[in-house]
Amino acid sequence: QVQLVESGGGLVQTGGSLRLSCAASGRTFSSYTMAWFRQAPGKEREFVAAIFWSGSSTYYADFVKGRFTISRDNAKNTVYLQMNSLKPEDTAVYYCVASVGYGSRRPPDFGFWGQGTQVTVSS
Repeated sequence: QVQLVESGGGLVQTGGSLRLSCAASGRTFSSYTMAWFRQAPGKEREFVAAIFWSGSSTYYADFVKGRFTISRDNAKNTVYLQMNSLKPEDTAVYYCVASVGYGSRRPPDFGFWGQGTQVTVSS
């Protein structure tokens, strides 16, 4: 079992940067694949990025490649999402999620979800 709490969202102008953090509780954090999803108003939740339990492997949605970077610090039970070159279409609620598997981009495959943090990019 793992509990997830996101922080770092906010309002930023086009081209700006934000770093999201996700603090996890539970002794088994380091055994989970961690990921970020997002959901914009009126749209379905979509995969953003994921990182293997060891941090040795990552994968991204095509629309964030080169702009976003996912990382984790298992000693701090924290996963991060560095977001650069933000666009208005990145506006969404961003969710931190955890899974025992690796490689999926489907929301049902991630069993643990945070409450989300709002990111708004103004044009």
